[in-house]
Amino acid sequence: MTFYPTDKLALFIDGANFYSAARGLNLDIDYKKLLDEFKKRGVLIRAYYYTAIAEDEDYSPIRPLVDWLDYNGFSLVTKPARSYTDAQGRKRWRGEMKVEMAVDMLALADRCDHIVLFSGDGDFRRAVEAVQAKGCRVTVVSTVKSSPPQASDDLRRQCDDFVDLSDLASIVGRPKREQAMPRFISGEDDED
Repeated sequence: MTFYPTDKLALFIDGANFYSAARGLNLDIDYKKLLDEFKKRGVLIRAYYYTAIAEDEDYSPIRPLVDWLDYNGFSLVTKPARSYTDAQGRKRWRGEMKVEMAVDMLALADRCDHIVLFSGDGDFRRAVEAVQAKGCRVTVVSTVKSSPPQASDDLRRQCDDFVDLSDLASIVGRPKREQAMPRFISGEDDED
């Protein structure tokens, strides 16, 4: 990644896509480390995180992360997820954030030197091209080392720099928690 200390940076994180890339690498992201890393690489003017949230559920597994991000330096862009039933009769959720991300990237491109897009979705290729036409460099962070790869070839060709998330694992990854060994109780006292 080529960054200059005076670069005005903006991060755009496609929550669902970035989660899939990290999961494909068996990586748990430490968002504080991620934010701190990019603060070191230039003048971070904004870090956006985009996600859809199931509003009518009692508990959403994404809610604790969203709340933490909101209080710790990220600008959250959310919208309600829509539920649907798939062909097998299972309840699924849908909530695309691509339009919101593309509009925000274009709106901020005039005030940025460098945008870092955390998504491998090929639908962003044209948005990246439009941002570059405004004179802004674009780095894409995703992965081709998972199965299946999460980064579109078209997007990788369009961006100025591609960084495989696996190469950032030691910088922004959270150490895997050790599983505690279960304690077996025999029913007899261990005291002699």
